[in-house]
Formats: sequence, C-alpha cells, structure tokens
Amino acid sequence: MTANSTADQPTPIDRVIHSARLVSGGEIQPDAFVAFAGHTVAAVGSGRDWKTLNATDVVDGSGLTLTPGFLDIHGHGGNAASFDDGADSIRSALSVHRQHGTTRSVLSLVTASVDDLVQRVGVIADLAETDPTILGSHLEGPFLDVGHQGAHDPALLHSPSAESIDRLITAARGSLRQVTLAPELPGGIDAIRQFVGAGVKVAVGHTNTDFEGAREAFAAGASILTHAFNAMNGIHHRAPGPIIAAMASPDVTLEIINDGVHVHPDVVRMAFASAPGRIALITDAMAAAGSDDGTYQLGSLSVTVTDGVARLTEGDSIAGSTLTLDDALRRAVFEVGIDLTDAVTALTTTPARAIGRADDLGQLAPGFGADAVLLDEELQVVAVWAAGVRI
Repeated sequence: MTANSTADQPTPIDRVIHSARLVSGGEIQPDAFVAFAGHTVAAVGSGRDWKTLNATDVVDGSGLTLTPGFLDIHGHGGNAASFDDGADSIRSALSVHRQHGTTRSVLSLVTASVDDLVQRVGVIADLAETDPTILGSHLEGPFLDVGHQGAHDPALLHSPSAESIDRLITAARGSLRQVTLAPELPGGIDAIRQFVGAGVKVAVGHTNTDFEGAREAFAAGASILTHAFNAMNGIHHRAPGPIIAAMASPDVTLEIINDGVHVHPDVVRMAFASAPGRIALITDAMAAAGSDDGTYQLGSLSVTVTDGVARLTEGDSIAGSTLTLDDALRRAVFEVGIDLTDAVTALTTTPARAIGRADDLGQLAPGFGADAVLLDEELQVVAVWAAGVRI
C-alpha cells in the first residue's frame, strides 16, 4: 500500500474501486485503487492491497480510467431546466450533468433585477446547506458592460453599488462563490474589493476593459477570467486586452468553453500552453444541455437551439452552450491534443483552486471528497460517484 494510504484506520470502508488507471493531481498511476469511507476518500494505493480493506462494495476498474469528479464552476442549467427557476429546476438540471461526470457544481445565475437575484441566491443557499455537491452560486451579472452583454438582457445591466452588493452577499449566507463583473464600470474596482473582502471570487467578464484595466482588476483581487475570448476584447498585437493580462497574471484562472463553437481548437491549445495549470474547462450550459433542439428561456431572453448550438432568438448572439464536461474532456484530448493529465486537471484541480476548494476537492487523495468518474478508452463515462454515492 502506498505511503498516503490509510487502510489501518478504524473507519469502515464503504467502497473500493480497484485495478484502474488513476489520473489525479497531474499524475497517472497504473493498477490503482481508491477507497471511500462515507463522503471522503479513505485510501489510495496500487496493486492488490485493496483486498485487505474489506470494503462493502467492490468495483473492478480493469481497463478503465479513474479520475476525480469534474467540477463545473460556470453553468446555468440542463435537462430543459434552468438554475434560475427554483429548487426543483435546479435538481432536474443537475441530474443530467451528474450523469456526465460533473460531481460538484457552482450554479450560475443570469442577469436579473437585484430583488430577483437576492431571492435566487437564497434558494441556492438553502440547497447548499443539505447538498454538498452544490458549491454555491455564481452571479453572471447584472454588473456587465452593455456593449458585451452577450445573452444578458441589456435593460437589466447596471453599475454596482455597495448597497446592492451587500444585499446579495447577505442573502447568499456565505454561499456566493463567484461574481462576474466588468471592472471598467463606475464603482467596478471598489466592487471587486468589496466582494473579495467578503470571500467571493471575482471574475472579469462581459467587459470592454483593456489590458491595463484588466491588470488593475487583478491587482484589486479579481482572480478569474469568465469564458476567456468570449464577450471581451480580443488579442491585438498593439492592444493585448484582458486575455493576455490574465495569461500574464500567475494567480488568475481562465475559464474556457471547449465545445468547438465558442473557441477554436487551436486557440484552446494556445491557452493551455500560455497559462499551464490555470485553464478551467466549464460548460456555460443552459437549459438545452441534455435535451433536444428547440426554443428555451435564458433569463428574460428567448434562445433557439439548432444542431446543439444555442443562440438568442433575436440577435443571434451565442447564448451559452449545450456542453457537458465529459464532452469537453474528449474534445480537449482527441480534438485539441491536450495531454490527458492536463485535461483532467482543467476539470478538477484547477476549478477547485479557482473557488478556494483545492484543499478538499479536485483530487482523489485521502481526506478529499469521494467524487470519482470511471471512463472507458474513448473517455465515455462508465460510472460516477458524488460525495461517495453512485449516480
């Protein structure tokens, strides 16, 4: 048994997954096993030592790849349901993503009035108290630039105020995990400091800011770039913009929607090379994820999904995605050419670190959450466990 195993502990072992290729923490370990006790990982090792654990449930992972459960820090829904629409819709939407390997989720809310957002973050706070797979909420708006609104209702966008920020933070009761804002708005830098001071991660996004403005935002405490390359100024050789500012800032995580629509594969490859260990693959999934083409609502706006691509019914702007994270992984490895360990890191360790959960999520190691995904040779999902429970 390896040095980090704890098989001699008194805690009963509920489950062991053995004889798999383990990809975790940027490393590959052949013929590995992972043991769960309740909601946490109890032991990790290799070879036949798993037989001494006397597990209640034994899963043979021969010929399969075992990874930590995927973390999605930016998604809006699925299964024809939206995270904006209450507890039942949230549970329905999450059920699709769980089947595709996403074991923990930050629930993103589209732009709405502050009154509506106060109510919605409260609902998510209630759910997060009893469901450890719900990591909290992400406010994508209303503090966004009208010129880069994407699929957000421009009539509802406005500059931040200390009062509105206080209301949102209070309503979330410690569960507000992330907020996306445009730092160039009046009060934008002060808003970053206020959110960060309350323990909320701030993402720069839906913004008209330039390179220097983004650097100022990161210096003020912003630490994420919302869906990099989308809804922001691009890279120009004399005006590098927020993307290069994020790549040049070692503490900033860059979100990427790797669905083959939002970002070209060669650009995804460039991002991984330019910010190693700092790319978080996200879904930005809306209600149509896991469902058929058709017409859906994203906040107050109508979205038409054709051939799996979501666009505003009026205006034709891309309106989120229908992506699941297992598909993002396959595209990263087979289409973009990212090394498997780096691609898995972008679904696990990096997003966990981005939201301040790197100490207990994103790896299969003793003491971490018992979240795991078994994948076949084509990286199709075979089995999923979230907080020790098989999906």
